[in-house]
Order: sequence, then C-alpha cells, then structure tokens
Amino acid sequence: MGKLFGTDGIRGRANRYPMTPELALKVGQAVAKHFCVGINTASIVIGKDTRLSCDMIESALIAGICAAGGDVISGGVLPTPAIAYLTAHSDAAAGIVISASHNPYYDNGIKIFDQDGYKLSDDVENQLEDLINKGLAAADEPEPGCILPELEAGSKYVQFLTNLMPSGFNLSGMKIAIDCSNGATCQVAPELFSQLGAQLISLAVAPDGRNINDNCGSQHPENLIKAVLSEKADVGLAFDGDGDRLIAVDESGNVATGDQILAICANVMKKGGLLKNNTVVSTVMSNLGFRIALKKLGMDLVLADVGDRYVLAQMQQSGAVIGGEDSGHMIFLDHHTSGDGILTALKLIEAMQKEAKPLSELARIMEVFPQKLVNVEVKSKPEIETVPEIVAAIAAAEDELGQQGRVLVRYSGTQALCRVMVEAPTDAETTRHCSRIADIVKKSIG
Repeated sequence: MGKLFGTDGIRGRANRYPMTPELALKVGQAVAKHFCVGINTASIVIGKDTRLSCDMIESALIAGICAAGGDVISGGVLPTPAIAYLTAHSDAAAGIVISASHNPYYDNGIKIFDQDGYKLSDDVENQLEDLINKGLAAADEPEPGCILPELEAGSKYVQFLTNLMPSGFNLSGMKIAIDCSNGATCQVAPELFSQLGAQLISLAVAPDGRNINDNCGSQHPENLIKAVLSEKADVGLAFDGDGDRLIAVDESGNVATGDQILAICANVMKKGGLLKNNTVVSTVMSNLGFRIALKKLGMDLVLADVGDRYVLAQMQQSGAVIGGEDSGHMIFLDHHTSGDGILTALKLIEAMQKEAKPLSELARIMEVFPQKLVNVEVKSKPEIETVPEIVAAIAAAEDELGQQGRVLVRYSGTQALCRVMVEAPTDAETTRHCSRIADIVKKSIG
C-alpha cells in the first residue's frame, strides 16, 4: 500500500495533508486520467456526506477531474453505497465519495469506486498514487470536462433499494426509530422507510456541518435506545455518517451488534436455501460468540482482514454472498457491490418478518462474549511483533485466557491509533487484560 491510501481510501484532518484542496485536485486529475483515458465523454460520479469541509474537497476534486478532461455527475449528499450503485448503473467510469465515515466532522476522506461499483484493489490504489505524485504532464492539454447535476440521485437509490426486496414487502404496522447520525442518510432513509409504510421516528436528521456522528449514529446509540423505549418502537436502526454501517436496537432497548445481525441474516438465508456455498465471511475482529454460533448453525466461516473491501475480496474468492464486520458493515453480494446500512436494515426487518419474531428473540442466536476495545493514540506504527514489551503483554494475556478468550492488537488503517481488543468470559477479566496491554502500548509507542 502507498502512503496516501489506508484501509478505506484517503483520510485525515480536513485542511491538513493529505486532506487539502491541493491534493484533492491532484486526486481528481489522477482518477480522471486513470479511468477516463481513451473514453469519449467519460464521467465520474461524486457524492458526499454532510461535513463542513465536503464542499471544499468536492470543488477541488471536480476541478481536477474537469482539468483532466473528465465530466462530473454530481449526486450531492448521498450515502457511500448510493454512489457505488449510481456508478455501476450510469455508465460512469468511476465514482468518488467524500466522507470520513464514522469519524468526527473535522476529519474527511476520499473513497473511490471502479466503473462496476467496487472499491479499488491495493494495486489500483498504488497506480493512482503514482499518478497523483506525478500530476498532469505539461503535454497534457485535454478539453476540459463539465458538471452534470444528477437531481434524481436520491430517488433513484431509494427505488433501487425498494426493488431489491421481495414483492409485497412493506413496513405497514411497524413503528421504527432511525438515527441518521446527522450524515449522508438524512434524506434518503426517512424517504425510504416512510414510502414502505413505517410509522417513523427520525433522530439526528438536522446536519449543520459539525454535528455528524456527534453523540449519534451507529457508534452512539444512547438516544436511539431512549427513543425505542419511550415510543415503544418495534426496532431502532442507527446508521453511521456515510451510511454503510448499521447497528440495531431491539424493542427492549438492547443493542444488536453487527455480528448478531450478520448471524441472523445468514441463518434466514440458510433456511431459505440462499446461503451459497454455506459460507459467511467476517473479519478477525468478529466476536468469539459469533464463531461459536456459526459452528452450531452448521455454516462455514471465512475470516478476512479488517476492512469491508477485504471482506468483499474473501467473499468473491469463496463464493459467499453474505459477509460483514462487527462494526455494522454488511455486504449482500447478490444485491449490491458495497456495504449498505439501509439495505442491511431492510434485510434485518425481512428476517424479523419471516421468522415472526422480535429482534430480541432473534439476537439470541449468538452469545456475545464480553469484549473491550481501547484505542491508543500512537506517534508511530512499528510492526507489533518488533516491540518486545507489547509482545510480552499479549503473550501473558493469551496464556492466562487459553481457549476462553482472545487478544487482538492492530493499528487503525485510517487514524493514528493502535486498537487493543480483548475478549474473555467476564467483564472484569476483559477490562483487566485490555487495560494492561493498552497501558503498555501507550508507554511504548504512544
């Protein structure tokens, strides 16, 4: 991997390298040069979330694309999976999303899709990075491109999702609370669930540029829990800032994790004969309870590195049609090329309807082992195996836990963080081991 691209595109603090308008312009040029070369009237779809810096980054990207001879289809504020869909269904050469997903508003990022709506491989990202570093050659003098507003982008995406569901599927009689994280789903999610007939309670649908992911959305379900309980809703659905994640809340106010949602949906697919190759893909971060549950259900589990594009790669390699992460990213490959929080919500509700059971009962499909995750800010990212103090701390915890737990220490692919995750039979053991390792990580490289 190059220096610019992490596990999910380019990401950083807005107005600081690499998330500067100067670099965004070069990214736009590189994307156009890579994907539009030799194509007449080639276009690139662009969408964004609600961050204050999105307009700045978008303007620079558009300038770069047009300077390199590409046209821009401007979708406005849309979830990441909507851009994947529009790219694949509009004869576009590529798609770009301006978002930092679940990060705070002061961060931003650039994600890129190929013409089929898939995130890029490491190899293509490296090719783009070379083009970004080189810039346009002096001899490059293409005719400038133009901007083509797509005013119906949101409606097209809503219709796409609706068409994915079985004939007659509707939400009539259901009371549903949604938390849109003041982000990219603020317009399309309420529109979709209302069209399907739900009695809707909408939270965090008033973005102001700074309140995206601010005590709301998939990482902060507290307000959603309160709304579900006070309004006696059947289910609560929390999306993240760019709309590719879902975390759910059952009718009793309990959070259903991404692993639980994945297990529920996979089980219903298996019963319906739709679980191709009897295989589910998850990541090394999946809960130990998830692995035990899938074994009991007679499903094969394939593990991928953290990141939805690595999940997708393993799905394509194994022939699986469902995969995801405990964070709430879920891919239904028979339906979409990208993780999609709203689609996941629809599939979860479909499972509730097919099983004729509330989410609280369905979630019992797996026992969630106590898990603690601590993010430690780090100044550098040496290979974990080269830091003796950290290696020793991990080994000590693993020796004590044996087969009753596990330890995973890895760096964030998008932030200067080291993530320390521990699972153990009890909360006390989990906290003790996680805190001890995190303290050593902080002393060693923090």
